[in-house]
Amino acid sequence: MPDDVQGWLTPRAVAAEAGVSQEFDLSQCVREPIHLLGGIQSYGALIAARWDDAVVDTVSRNAAEVLGRAAGELLGRPVTELIGDEQWALARESAEAVTDSGAAAPQEGPASSGVLPLTLDGEGEGGARLFDVTVHRNGDLLVLEFEPRAEGGPFVFQNFYPRVRRALQKLQGATDVTECCAAAVREIRTLTGYDRVVAYRFDGRDGPGQVIAEDRSEGREPWLDLWFPASDIPPQARRLYARNWIRVIGDVDDRTAGLVPELRADTGQPLDLSASVLRTVSGYHLEYLRNIGVASSMSVSLLHEGELWGLIACHGDEPRLLSPEVRAACEFFGIALSLQLAAVAGREEADELARTRRALAAVLARLTSGAPDDLMRPGSGLVELLDADGAVLLRGTETLTAGAPLPDALSGLLARLAQDGSVGEVWSSDRLPEVLGLEPEEAEAEGIPAGLLLLPFNRDGDLLAWWRREQPAPREWAADPSRPVRTGPGGERLTPRGSAAVYRATVRGRSAPWSPAQRVVAGELWREVSGLLTRQVVALEARNTELARTNEDLDSFAHAAAHDLKEPLRGISNAAAFIVEDAGTVLDTTSLRRLTTVRRLAERMDGLLDSLLHFSRLGQVGLEREALSVDEVLDDALVVAGGRLAEQGVTLVRPAALPRLRADRERLREVLENLLVNAAKYAADEGAGERRVWVEAVRTAVPGQAREEGGGAGADGGTVTALVVRDNGIGIPAGQQADVLQLFRRLHRRDERGGGSGVGLAVVKRIVERHGGRLWLESPAAAPDAGCGGGPGTAVWFTLEEPPEARP
Repeated sequence: MPDDVQGWLTPRAVAAEAGVSQEFDLSQCVREPIHLLGGIQSYGALIAARWDDAVVDTVSRNAAEVLGRAAGELLGRPVTELIGDEQWALARESAEAVTDSGAAAPQEGPASSGVLPLTLDGEGEGGARLFDVTVHRNGDLLVLEFEPRAEGGPFVFQNFYPRVRRALQKLQGATDVTECCAAAVREIRTLTGYDRVVAYRFDGRDGPGQVIAEDRSEGREPWLDLWFPASDIPPQARRLYARNWIRVIGDVDDRTAGLVPELRADTGQPLDLSASVLRTVSGYHLEYLRNIGVASSMSVSLLHEGELWGLIACHGDEPRLLSPEVRAACEFFGIALSLQLAAVAGREEADELARTRRALAAVLARLTSGAPDDLMRPGSGLVELLDADGAVLLRGTETLTAGAPLPDALSGLLARLAQDGSVGEVWSSDRLPEVLGLEPEEAEAEGIPAGLLLLPFNRDGDLLAWWRREQPAPREWAADPSRPVRTGPGGERLTPRGSAAVYRATVRGRSAPWSPAQRVVAGELWREVSGLLTRQVVALEARNTELARTNEDLDSFAHAAAHDLKEPLRGISNAAAFIVEDAGTVLDTTSLRRLTTVRRLAERMDGLLDSLLHFSRLGQVGLEREALSVDEVLDDALVVAGGRLAEQGVTLVRPAALPRLRADRERLREVLENLLVNAAKYAADEGAGERRVWVEAVRTAVPGQAREEGGGAGADGGTVTALVVRDNGIGIPAGQQADVLQLFRRLHRRDERGGGSGVGLAVVKRIVERHGGRLWLESPAAAPDAGCGGGPGTAVWFTLEEPPEARP
């Protein structure tokens, strides 16, 4: 089956077709070129003559019966021999009046045609014969369709107009779509005399249709509110309905009058009858009508913004021919109804848009901080703005939600859909499973909602979206939607629909539709939020620039201050030493003690300035990253830190080989030295058991999330390798863990636990952050595992790169 047919027919329709016992190809109905069937309804005749010289190009085979001249006599001869020069000129003028400056009728959009009375001379008792002739342009041809004038004399507009005016007045008084259609079907049935007239609205461009209004004769079964399968009206029929306001079938048992020639020489195809009022009818459609007991029919197209919105469908129990005047009135009524429906829809949309804009104003008023994040706070009104179940804002690595929890399956889907859309353009669907090619049950199992409306902010994946849950809709069908092909009583072949029985089925996989007003307001919100984001980015860039300048100034100041203050301190220390050396014998004990204190404080200050100088240089010296073995760097660190560990009786434990990482070798060595010395310094007190410090690598998520021990094997893409240095020492209370990472902060007095300047962990933190990593502490109330001794201990975790989900 071709892709276009396969794409239009539902999988259930294809499966149902395959299960039918007799052979029937429903795709033939879909592919049938109904505008090239090569025939007309036999109660009239057709002549197509060249526009420039009036020579007959195509003529219907029944010309002799209807026009009194055989087809062979007319073909290749000027049509003026039949209708005369004056009437040919009138026909051209009528066609020119409904086209632009005499140009051929367009192949898309409603076709244009004119109607005029013509007289053909006759011989014998009949004498002159009167015809109503419909004319339209078809490329370089003028097509004339002859219908014998009905008895009762010529058409008098004054007698006909009051009925049309009355019908239009009733139509204009309607206030909603259903009321409009109800008024329309009553008036058209009065105008035409058909036994049933229904208003039929399509569910989407290619979807099924529902009867929303009906007027019928007594004894006929009701169709109101019934749904009809999409296969009843295939795509090519819908295209023709969009081109022709009206379509009349006088008799379903009519014998078709073929055309001569069957194939035109210049195209190799039958004459295109897309705009023909006499065009013959597809055999599939005729069987369809016979199987529901219809002998004659008329369809009036209802268009909205150039698209087929629905139909007024008329059915007769007996053959029925309508005069061109009645057809013109019904066509005019269809145009008026389409305009009225558009006006009603416009009023409803305007009212809804006004209400939704008021709600939008209230939402924007709550953006007190000027940050888009405020939209996602409880009570912001964002979810209620579009009557959604939930909303989500994706911005960089941040995901903010409002309303119901975000379905897991929607997270990965949003970015893909946003990339397929255009920045700033609303994308929406009330049948997302269908868009994704999923059955409703599959979508439900995967947690995919039925409705989605999203707005991409940029090509980086930033977006705002609303989603809606499925709303199963019970429907009553005039035919079993899962079996569009049935054997009908009126034909030998299978027909697209053969029963008017009611089938109850629930439509799944859909949400409430997104209204035009909601799409408009969503776009307006996008503009507001985009402005906020732009201003926020500009402000952030300005703050970052200022912060970088400030940090640079601070680093320069710290470096200069540390360097410049060291010389006076040396002078103070040296002066105190000289005084003690030169006058120590004559000074009293108190003075000597004070001079010694001056020297000690100067030396301490010198050490602090050294630490400050080193700390400031960390922000100025570049990193030389390379792939290196952490085990080798740890061995280098032990050259300095190993002695301190031994002094404190601390055993180093390396549970497994450490990995290779990209880092600056000297800076990583400094980190490990500081952490090992710190672990030795704060080892457990005497008698607390064996003192140990562990160094290992652990695969971990971002800080605060679950971690997976045991190295990198099997870790997912959202984790990174962290190095952990942990001890079974005295531990750090949770409330003081942030303090120890600050410059010159200590938990004990300077003369306890081996002294120190309080710079070590601050240096470690800065080196880690220069690498783009993170550092955090853990000091649990109990030992991490059975091998860590009795003390609570401290674990220092650090990474040397950002987790994947945190990267821009």
